[in-house]
Amino acid sequence: MTAPTPIQLCRVFARIGVLSFGGPAAQIALMHRTLVEENKWLSEDVFLRALSLCMLLPGPEAMQLATYAGWRLHGVRGGLIAGLLFVLPGAVVIPALALIYATFGQVPLVQAAFTGVKAAVIVIVLQALVKVSDKALTSKGAWALAGAAFVSLYFLSVPYPIIIASAATVGAVAMKTTEPQVIDAKPKATNPISTLLIWGVLWSCPIILLTLIDHTFLMQIALFFSKLAIVTFGGAYAVLAYMTQTVVADYGWITTGQMMDALGLAETTPGPLILVTQFVAMIAGFNESGPLLALAAGAVALWVTFTPCFLWIFLAGPYLDVIANRPRVSAALRAITAAVVGVILNLAVWFSIHVLFAQVTTLPGLQAPAPVLTSLDFKALGLTVLAAVILLLLKRGIAETLGILALAGLGLSLL
Repeated sequence: MTAPTPIQLCRVFARIGVLSFGGPAAQIALMHRTLVEENKWLSEDVFLRALSLCMLLPGPEAMQLATYAGWRLHGVRGGLIAGLLFVLPGAVVIPALALIYATFGQVPLVQAAFTGVKAAVIVIVLQALVKVSDKALTSKGAWALAGAAFVSLYFLSVPYPIIIASAATVGAVAMKTTEPQVIDAKPKATNPISTLLIWGVLWSCPIILLTLIDHTFLMQIALFFSKLAIVTFGGAYAVLAYMTQTVVADYGWITTGQMMDALGLAETTPGPLILVTQFVAMIAGFNESGPLLALAAGAVALWVTFTPCFLWIFLAGPYLDVIANRPRVSAALRAITAAVVGVILNLAVWFSIHVLFAQVTTLPGLQAPAPVLTSLDFKALGLTVLAAVILLLLKRGIAETLGILALAGLGLSLL
């Protein structure tokens, strides 16, 4: 394997960042083709082990995989190059989209277009659910964990961090472990204390600054999205489930419709899907006090969402082979992945109910949403069926599907 020069690394990851549409699966496939097959900078074995590690860390797995690849090739400098170039294209586009949406999103024709986008989002989340299920639900115990996670979250409103911690405990104690891999378990030379201190301070910079200027709303943004970076295992769709529950139901920063529009727009931009956090923070800031606060909120959310990604990789990356050799740790993390299936199912059901029915109530004695069946929106149902045909049967891309559905929603409104 020949290591690239820093200039080559910049060129390749700039290209990956610009072309990384389509969500985590498409982004990981693009990195595999570029880094393993075309340039041969990483071996298949190293790439797959790195992917496993990134899927087991909190936060967006594609972003962390890019950071790990850069770190593996050129140390901390390489990790920064790869991670930043993977995120920046989308992070530059999102503010413009968010301000346009916040200004014109309530115009009837725009709302009609977003009806189609919301219908497509239902199918996109269901597609992600199927993909994750195929990999995660390989035993009866895994199915039981997924079911328990769904019931706990949807019907009992158990906090997401408790679900994840419980799944990890069950996995470590009860799930069947696998034999450790025969690999070199020596970590590379590293100083974990200095890594933790440097990146921990960088992560906390907005919180320290906001404490000094005493800005309550931005402090809430910083603290919530920092917590999100710690507890959200299982990729972007698991993050969305927890974020939706909190920003819509608990804080009331944005509406259900705005949350779904945010996901639809995030799907159309390059870079990690978790950039939806920047969009959501900007809409919340705009709702609170206009465009200036929107930009500030977006910047804070962006910082506290992605700075931890560098921390996790620079801290855990040198110990990749050691982690792979711990069967109990591996079992606990597999249990978390199984529970995440139930979390994504909760997200899919929640989205579907709010898109397909004009009226939503709650189940007696519970906080679980329940549709008023007589309020079924046949237009939204038809658009959802169309999205399923385009995405699942015709195998068209996510961006193309979202565009077609936006035009379909607009056309139905005009008719």
